[in-house]
Amino acid sequence: MMKAPETFEVPEQVRDMAEKGVDQARKAYEEFLAAAGEAAAKAEGSAQTMRDGAADLNKKAISATEESMNASFELASKLVKAKDMQEAIELQTKYVQSQMQRFGEVAREFGESATKAAADATKKD
Repeated sequence: MMKAPETFEVPEQVRDMAEKGVDQARKAYEEFLAAAGEAAAKAEGSAQTMRDGAADLNKKAISATEESMNASFELASKLVKAKDMQEAIELQTKYVQSQMQRFGEVAREFGESATKAAADATKKD
């Protein structure tokens, strides 16, 4: 005769521990998802801030380039009309001085904008 398989019952304490373990794991997973979502949102915000800062720098660069090219064309027009070499040298000297001064201003503006963009990106974190 074949023997009936013995029934195996899980003790109530073991079930309770297992259920608590599953609940704790679920809670930890939900907390992980929430933290990951917050981190992703912060990273996205920082990236957008940096993109905005880069766009501002691009606009400044284009504006500075346009300004410089206009000054170069203005110099060329004046040089064509110069009466002698002395006047041409004076025009060229003034042009170089003004361009160097403007270059310093543009470099300072770029530095300030880059610093602001970095500060804004870290402030949002």
